[in-house]
Amino acid sequence: MQINKKILEELKGYLFMLVGCFAYATSTSLFLAPNSIVAGGVSGLSVLINYLNNNIPIGLISIVINLPILAFGIKYQGWKFIIRCLITVATLGVVTDLLSVFPVLTEDGVLASLYGGICQGIGIGLFVKYEFSSGGTELLGRLLARCVKGLKIPTCVGILDALIVIIGSIVTKNPSNMLHALIVVFVSTKVSEMVLMGLEKSKLCIIISEKGEEISRALLESSPRGITMLDGQGMYTHKQRNVLLTCVKNPQLSQLKQIVKSIDEKAFIIINDSVEVRGQGFQSLE
Repeated sequence: MQINKKILEELKGYLFMLVGCFAYATSTSLFLAPNSIVAGGVSGLSVLINYLNNNIPIGLISIVINLPILAFGIKYQGWKFIIRCLITVATLGVVTDLLSVFPVLTEDGVLASLYGGICQGIGIGLFVKYEFSSGGTELLGRLLARCVKGLKIPTCVGILDALIVIIGSIVTKNPSNMLHALIVVFVSTKVSEMVLMGLEKSKLCIIISEKGEEISRALLESSPRGITMLDGQGMYTHKQRNVLLTCVKNPQLSQLKQIVKSIDEKAFIIINDSVEVRGQGFQSLE
């Protein structure tokens, strides 16, 4: 049973890798490349090379560029990771070239950047969620960070992507490419976060009050959310305070504030976005 479960999980991972490749390839073939938008990464570099020589398919270019990067990464990342990368790179390259036969969906640069960013974000989110990688500047950034002391992975990736975008803007003689690239990066980042974390965000609430017992009882009666109470001391007044910790979903936030205000108008509430909440009432711990 355990082996079957692992096989199913692996098959599920590869299925969503295919979906991610299709989404990412849609971004490149149907939105960015037709509008000559060089948005960074190996896909952006491939679009640039294809712009200079239209006879070479973008997908094939991306595979050729990624092969030496993958070969170099075997030593540091291990065979298993590199093989998964190779499968993803090959699949993405093939799907990119297959989709290139379809007509252009929009010739508006801003719209192409928005739609391209959405599709790219879905692809990146699925790759990360199911532990796949399309290689490219992300993997090259990992390798450079190991070789050059003092440089961190995000810095290396950022430098590489920025260079590709700048070179692309110069070669295509299109200064607006930088704006389009920023739109793609911003939108894809937000969408990939949504894929990873889900649409349902939660809030971490810290409530500081002298009436912690009353507030916690009222909150527990109104919702099934758990509450943890800590003892605290105000360093200005040196008075004892109750510190309540709880997580609520966005729609419940307004109700929480009304309950706290009805019991203690002098209460102090700190509300933060929670990147991820797992446990009873939220996502599973698995």
